[in-house]
Amino acid sequence: MSLRTGTAGRGRAGAVLGVDSGGSGLRVALAPADGGSALTWSSPVPVGTGGRGIDAPELLDRVLPAARRLLHEAGSPGCDAVCVGAAGMATLGDDLHAVLPGVLRAELGARRLALASDAVTAYAGALGQRPGVVVAAGTGVIALGTALGPEGRWWRADGWGHLLGDCGGGAWIGRAGLEAAMRAFDGRAGGSPALLARLEAVFGPACGLPGKLYPRPDRPAVLASFAPEVGRCAPDDPVAAGILREAARHIAASAAAACPPLPTSEVALTGGLFRMGEPLLSPVQEELQMQLPQARMATSQGDPLAGALRVATALTEDSLALPVDGALLRVVC
Repeated sequence: MSLRTGTAGRGRAGAVLGVDSGGSGLRVALAPADGGSALTWSSPVPVGTGGRGIDAPELLDRVLPAARRLLHEAGSPGCDAVCVGAAGMATLGDDLHAVLPGVLRAELGARRLALASDAVTAYAGALGQRPGVVVAAGTGVIALGTALGPEGRWWRADGWGHLLGDCGGGAWIGRAGLEAAMRAFDGRAGGSPALLARLEAVFGPACGLPGKLYPRPDRPAVLASFAPEVGRCAPDDPVAAGILREAARHIAASAAAACPPLPTSEVALTGGLFRMGEPLLSPVQEELQMQLPQARMATSQGDPLAGALRVATALTEDSLALPVDGALLRVVC
């Protein structure tokens, strides 16, 4: 885990807390309610899931000590508002909805609380409170769009997890790359010797990969860890390049499905997967031009943790314009 501190805002009375819980770990940020630099804490270990979905006690056992430490560092007595953004909140958030409001109110003094899908906090981080569509891609991938306005609704595409979707995301690319490597190991058509070499450099002998992969409870993250290797091979390996082109088609298709029905729309890309750079970004931009010709690319303003802070700040100002519903974004107190 890591703690990163800033200096602005120390000693101020009010603060907002943002939480970003995803497939690649857990992050917490505290910022002055009236603006200023944030103090942050992070851990690479994701929060687990149980019979009621995302494990609320585990999340609280990790978030509360981090939040208290950040509050102490900031010299703040408590939080005016908290936004918790979590992967799977829409379908696996029952435990969080039931447990978090009372505990965060009692332990941190939070007067307002928002529980959001990490897709919503990704949207808020990338576009703020402007209409458009955001594709958030990391271990998984989800596209979320809204026109704002009176109808106040979200358009969503994918984000269904590595068994049912997340097409074009990190786990999808990593699995496709490992499959191509195993094809080369077997001597089957469609294999990639370059990816096989990278598999063996990362995981050891190819024949031992199933034993290292299938028992892992964090299997999506392990698959996603191989996606950068596909990106590194893509400039010189047509199989790896083809995987990224197919991923780009899926990503653009999700963006098109979630794009609000507006004459023009902003489209922003956010998430760790796009740090792969040109091997993925170039085909994604080409596919977006073909599948969403009316869209205008926008530079992402911030990440999901910044988005969680934006939502929490909007709660303190009664200025939240993003659609509130029972699944993707819920304001509970």
